[in-house]
Amino acid sequence: MVGLATVFGAGGGTSSYEEVEHVDLMMLWGSNARAAHPIYFHHVLKGIHKGMRLIVVDPRRTESAEWGDLWLGLDVGTDIALSNTMAREIIVNDLHHRAFIELATTDFDDYVASVMDWTLERGAEVTGIPADVIREVAHAYAKADRAMICWTLGITEHHNAADNVLALINLGLLTGHVGTYGSGLNPLRGQNNVQGGGDMGAIPHHLTGFQEVENDVVRARFEQEWGSKINPKKGWHLSQMFEAMEEGELTALYVIGENPAASEADNQRTHKLLANLDILIVQDIFLTHTAEMADVVLPAANSAFESEGTVTNSERRVQRVRPALQPPGNARDDIWIIAQLAARLGHDWGDPSAHDVWEEVRRLSPMHAGMAWERLEELGGIQWPCPDDEHPGTTFLHGRLWSEDPAEQGRKAPFSVVLYEPPVDELDEDYPFRLTTGRRLDSYNTGVQTGEYTSPLRREETLDMSPEDAERLRLREGERVRVLSRRGEVVAPVRLALGLRPGLLFMTLHFPDQVDVNNLTIDAWDPKSGTAEFKATAVRVEKLEEPAVASGGGGGE
Repeated sequence: MVGLATVFGAGGGTSSYEEVEHVDLMMLWGSNARAAHPIYFHHVLKGIHKGMRLIVVDPRRTESAEWGDLWLGLDVGTDIALSNTMAREIIVNDLHHRAFIELATTDFDDYVASVMDWTLERGAEVTGIPADVIREVAHAYAKADRAMICWTLGITEHHNAADNVLALINLGLLTGHVGTYGSGLNPLRGQNNVQGGGDMGAIPHHLTGFQEVENDVVRARFEQEWGSKINPKKGWHLSQMFEAMEEGELTALYVIGENPAASEADNQRTHKLLANLDILIVQDIFLTHTAEMADVVLPAANSAFESEGTVTNSERRVQRVRPALQPPGNARDDIWIIAQLAARLGHDWGDPSAHDVWEEVRRLSPMHAGMAWERLEELGGIQWPCPDDEHPGTTFLHGRLWSEDPAEQGRKAPFSVVLYEPPVDELDEDYPFRLTTGRRLDSYNTGVQTGEYTSPLRREETLDMSPEDAERLRLREGERVRVLSRRGEVVAPVRLALGLRPGLLFMTLHFPDQVDVNNLTIDAWDPKSGTAEFKATAVRVEKLEEPAVASGGGGGE
């Protein structure tokens, strides 16, 4: 969300799902949407059947790449190098959208200067993608009438995550592929309602509706509504929280609907810091790994089947959710739990309902102001921004950039100078393999919600490896190996994967009870977004010793 908010003022994808079906060219960059976002990919398939050209940029030849016209198997962590190389190729061939750049953007000259060293030859050397392929893709994207770039964790789970996003936004600005129907820049959110969490202010420097907490005017409106002063300083994001734990500045943690004991990088450090807190409170629907470590567990009723309220998806569509089940046992609604805690801290909030909370959101967030509860029901959801009760919602964002009226256009979108940096965890003779992590279709995140059901597809984690590497290491399919990084080790069975090039390995975090992959990952994090570099870990693979055969006398079959 940081990159989009930096350039456009709000951290939401610019386009709608329906637009995907009417696109000439889509670049799916760092996203295996076929497995990780299957509903969205359904729209992609409709677009393909209507003639859309799909280009997949990913170190692995994923299930999504199998549907693509072209797969760019770049080396892990070289996304900025590829973007800058494409940008130079577009500029030197006069394929950039001069009118849009002049009308709607700033800082173009600085951006041009920053990409001029990225020749096709240099880009090919750094990324591992042939120069002629980079050239083909750059020309195709620039010349398309309607083109989108979509990305997800393959872009954002790096130590330079925000810069990766800014590099992709630069390409959209350079070609004018933003602010019109069918062209856009779209992050596919990692799980349900991630967009909604950010919209509601679950970001350290934002209040509801992406309003800056450091803005005195904005803060005054919230203070008047809440009857309380708001700290004007930016808060800590999750990585900073763990640093604060290490320094002794953070001694109490209240976790709602998150499982950092399994999901954070360098898990041994994470467990140590969580264990040393004065108090750890967890509010969740399951007894997660984090809840098992907690001093207090508050059983919540916040699944989509038990809750009253709203969720917001990747196309910025706010939709109603309604309870279908009664919560089990002593589980209580999140709003009720928080209001009860407030009462015990001396603040009487009464007994607020989800509707009451939503009405407060509408009063404080201009982009939600027109989304009355009744309208959400009637229209089946509304896309923000929706500023008043007559507004239908917004199909695509930033059309204002194309206006020649300065008053209507508002703030111009800045180009960003982004410099290429390789992954922090360097490869060497001791750690020669690059491990990248991701998701699979049949499981979900840390396995909290999917770990208890019996899947016909997969019930354990594997180390995916190219057949070439397996042959060189004399490993067989299913053979268990030890995987070691500079932080820890795990043991997992080998799975041969044709979509991996030699030197690249793949695992997920879906089965931490069996294989805790985050014992391996590095906690180097992006200072702008706070996201750790899950996608680029240096490891080695060791063949396990065969168990000794017990000797004994006599006997036979």
